[in-house]
Parts: sequence; C-alpha cells; structure tokens
Amino acid sequence: MRMLLKWKSGLEATNGAVRTGKMREINQSLEERTQPEAAYFCMENGHRTAHIFFDLADPSQIAVIAEPLFQDVSTTVEFIPVTTTVELRRGLAQASLV
Repeated sequence: MRMLLKWKSGLEATNGAVRTGKMREINQSLEERTQPEAAYFCMENGHRTAHIFFDLADPSQIAVIAEPLFQDVSTTVEFIPVTTTVELRRGLAQASLV
C-alpha cells in the first residue's frame, strides 16, 4: 500500500544529530528501507519535517522504519495511506459515488 510517512523531529535531539552526522545516517537508512517514490523535507511549525511517499508491502515494517526515528531524534511519526487520482477515481466508482 502506498503510504505517506510524515515525521517531525524534536529540535534538541535533531540539532545534535545534525552536528554529529547521525542525521545523515538516519536519512540514508530510511531511504534504503523505504525506497521512496518521492521525499520532501520542510519546516513545519518550527520543526524539521519530512514527507516520504513509499510502498509499504508489509505492515510489520512500520516498527522497523519508525523506531530509529523515535530512539535517535525524538520524532513524531505518522503513517498515512495515500492514493493517486486514478486510484481515487477507481475507488469512488466501486463505491458507486461517481
């Protein structure tokens, strides 16, 4: 299932991780685990934030993906199912709403 992984980091922990190079390692590991189709990074309410779109083939991978973010950079993490416009139209047609 296509997912949006949204993470928002704690400032103090992330500042330290940026200074030590740990943040680069975390991002590289996250990229290897998710193989994203797209990844965007921004500031949201004063926090470093990432929006990573990827295919989650196995729900057990949620812990594998999220735990390093929780442990290393005091992050809030959301996994949000997402669809393309084509998939949404197909779903609405099946629901007899279009």
